[in-house]
Amino acid sequence: MLNIENIRNDFPILAREVHGKPLVYFDNGATTQKPQAVLDRIMHAYTLENSNIHRGVHYLSGVATEAHEAARQRVADFIGAESKDEILFTRGTTESINLVARTLADQICHEGDEILISTMEHHSNIVPWQMACERTGAVLRVAPINEKGELILSEFEALLNERTKIVSIAHVSNVLGTVNPVADIIRMAHNHGAKVLIDGAQAIAHIPVNVVDLDADFYAFSGHKVYAPNGIGVLYGKRALLDSMPPFMGGGEMIETVRFEKTTYNKLPYKYEAGTPDYVGSCALAIALDYISTIGMQSIADYEHHLLHYATQKIKEIDGVRIIGEAQEKSGVLSFVVDGVHPYDIGMMLDKLGIAIRTGHHCAEPLIDHFGIPGTARASFAFYNTIEEIDYFIASLKRVLMILR
Repeated sequence: MLNIENIRNDFPILAREVHGKPLVYFDNGATTQKPQAVLDRIMHAYTLENSNIHRGVHYLSGVATEAHEAARQRVADFIGAESKDEILFTRGTTESINLVARTLADQICHEGDEILISTMEHHSNIVPWQMACERTGAVLRVAPINEKGELILSEFEALLNERTKIVSIAHVSNVLGTVNPVADIIRMAHNHGAKVLIDGAQAIAHIPVNVVDLDADFYAFSGHKVYAPNGIGVLYGKRALLDSMPPFMGGGEMIETVRFEKTTYNKLPYKYEAGTPDYVGSCALAIALDYISTIGMQSIADYEHHLLHYATQKIKEIDGVRIIGEAQEKSGVLSFVVDGVHPYDIGMMLDKLGIAIRTGHHCAEPLIDHFGIPGTARASFAFYNTIEEIDYFIASLKRVLMILR
């Protein structure tokens, strides 16, 4: 088991109070808190290295450029990519998915082709593909799930055919916590000639990821989900695909030469990184990855599973509570509804007791509609959470429900 007291001391925000109560932060699925090492790296960058990278010949630019490219290598190592040139820095998972939808989909999809997603996707993994279908004439197909919140693999495979060009699936559902069998999904899709993007936003901080072992064509995630700053994200793509795709945006950095008659484009990865890069974000992301690697991804996964199992058993003891998402393979997300009580009211009253949870449709309206509910209350755990916090959450939830019912 992890040394949770030492870990919690690394996160300054966990020591604060909310409404006069100690903060219990169970909204990690939305964004994670930042360890002091990440905060220190941000301050270091702005106070000692601040410069525009890649373009300067002066000392600060050289130092910042070296740090940015070292961060790219760190990301590549963390997810097992073969080359740092396959790592593109974006603003987050949403931009990463839009990049692929705007480049690969526009390139390979035509009238009557198909793009396959699942019922459990986040809006960021639905809307870009709908827009791609509108541009190309392709058709969006949606793979069903069962009542436990698991992808029905037989029906997913049945939807694959020679017209399927792209498959885009969440590694872990942000509402259900379901861990999808992405290696099997990728293999099935490749057997039909489709390219596969995996939305790793909810997986990257919680379970080990190796993109080569998965054979993913693309893998996307956000820094703020993995203890790094907001506004920095990653898109991994296989080199051959990235080489063949057109640029996403035009401007500085992504060019080789610019003439009024014609512009030629830069090599990977810079071809997809128009404008001034977020050097501070990339370096802070590298430190966040170092931090969780020191703890150990498998140790984190095991501990968070322990938290989830404990919280699940405790919440099941409360009359009228129904868990949404009970997949056999599940990450640290506990979504629930209560008979006769709106999730928003639960969230508002728990907040007054210092407990931060998420309520609503969680940017997954089609999934919420599938279950025929207005939304859920969602507690999502990280490795700095404790059993004692869960006990307080359960006791507070009982207290809140006594008032609301």
